[in-house]
Amino acid sequence: MTTPLIVDTDPGIDDAFALALAAHSPEVDLIGVTTVFGNVSLEHTTRNALGLLAALGRPDVPVAAGAARPLVHPQPHVSRAHGDDGLSGLAHTLPVGTADPRDAVTLLRDLLLAAERPVTIVPIGPLTNIALLLAAHPGLKEKIDRLVVMGGGLAGGNITAAAEFNLWSDPEAARRVLVDEDVPVTLVPMDLTQRCAVTAQWLDLLSASSPTGALLTSFTPAYLATYRRFLGWDGMVLHDAVAVAEAIRPGLLTTARHPVEVDCAHGPGRGALIADRRLEAQGGIDVAVDTDLDGLRAFLLERLGH
Repeated sequence: MTTPLIVDTDPGIDDAFALALAAHSPEVDLIGVTTVFGNVSLEHTTRNALGLLAALGRPDVPVAAGAARPLVHPQPHVSRAHGDDGLSGLAHTLPVGTADPRDAVTLLRDLLLAAERPVTIVPIGPLTNIALLLAAHPGLKEKIDRLVVMGGGLAGGNITAAAEFNLWSDPEAARRVLVDEDVPVTLVPMDLTQRCAVTAQWLDLLSASSPTGALLTSFTPAYLATYRRFLGWDGMVLHDAVAVAEAIRPGLLTTARHPVEVDCAHGPGRGALIADRRLEAQGGIDVAVDTDLDGLRAFLLERLGH
């Protein structure tokens, strides 16, 4: 029996890999995609999601545009790691799709109400849409099986010394979802996703494996250039695909349960994830801390190569 799945996303190059993984996995039924500002503007993320799904053979999946800005304070700037259009300047090569007339929160509500089984939602961008959904429709929480969230860093960040990009982009929304709500959450932080990084050789294998693999790797030049420039390393991190992999195969990632906080102050720690790791607690959320790295890479290559 397949698991109904919704991806909330800000494509983004690693988001493109994540969407392909969701679209090509028989264990899940991708019933909807919602878009949010983040790596690039909402206009770009929505266009990218529509084009990617059409190119992946899934134009049937409804795509609804969501929040164009954070809940409270403006996002200081967007990421440039993905190029100006989110896909290394190649978004214009994708088919043009038409967004669902509903906004993201309305589509999320409608899909949850119509679902016969609890739905897994995978937010892989800023958490604004999910915070708005939970605030506006608290009665729908029982329809959510769990949230598999890509975000945060236990040992520091990537956009600042303290904060990972998704949480930093809307700390107030992140705190609402990760701290204040009682929906089951599996948080996939960058500490683990960075360990799951793939090499240029892995990308070459993917490119040669199938048209989908060639399509995905065609979008990677800006991302690869960023990793070469800042880390001196020929490879990249597929942050968001790791979260989708866990949604497809629950338990693929090893988790520990910790209480967490999100720093919403306007200091150098804004957007930081603070996890109490002194002992595993009964409260809190499940935080992914480990996996079979080679096994995960092999799973991604097998699914994305078809």
